Amino acid sequence: MSKVRSVVNKLHERIDYFIEKCPNMIEAPYNYNYIFKYIIIGDMGVGKSCLRHQFTEKKFMANCPHTIGVEFGTRIIEVDDKKIKLQIWDTAGQERFRAVTRSYYRGAAGALMVYDITRRSTYNHLSSWLTDTRNLTNPSTVIFLIGNKSDLESTREVTYEEAKEFADENGLMFLEASAMTGQNVEEAFLETARKIYQNIQEGRLDLNASESGVQHRPSQPSRTSLSSEATGAKDQCSC
Repeated sequence: MSKVRSVVNKLHERIDYFIEKCPNMIEAPYNYNYIFKYIIIGDMGVGKSCLRHQFTEKKFMANCPHTIGVEFGTRIIEVDDKKIKLQIWDTAGQERFRAVTRSYYRGAAGALMVYDITRRSTYNHLSSWLTDTRNLTNPSTVIFLIGNKSDLESTREVTYEEAKEFADENGLMFLEASAMTGQNVEEAFLETARKIYQNIQEGRLDLNASESGVQHRPSQPSRTSLSSEATGAKDQCSC
């Protein structure tokens, strides 16, 4: 399975390269104006991969295996009539992979920091995850705190109020969500994108800097318009 994922990831890279180098061959639905890099961080078992899968595939992935290193997901969304490709880096939560996953923080425009509302230990470790994020990303990185598994209210160990207070004290956006039911999953990813886009509009992000986590890619004309242009050029040809 890991070999299959590796092949798929390489295929995505080749497709992106093809879009950039050969725009005339690409249909309009593949166009987008920006790429935003997201990282998802937090302890093992908090549901990071399930949140990613719920957002990208719109369904719950039961018996989700623990991530080894990093896995990827993408989805194109719209913010203020701009198409934005979210490039989501889903990192491993195990301590033994921590040194490796730290290398993926660089160049992240958004960081989704996840804890499990039914396991206080995952909440207690948030300060460590936040320290890593602040030290390894740029000052404008949008950090969104997600309390996952809100559907398991009967086994809750972390109250909404204390998590909200932690978020407010540290300048984080915050929602409780459920990867299983989908509650607030869409909102967390989209609100992060809206905040990043707002930072772009307000000039807080240098799009020429690789560490911004944002790539600006002006949308390409569709094949239909290109065909029309080619026909017009042919009609004007004096050959």
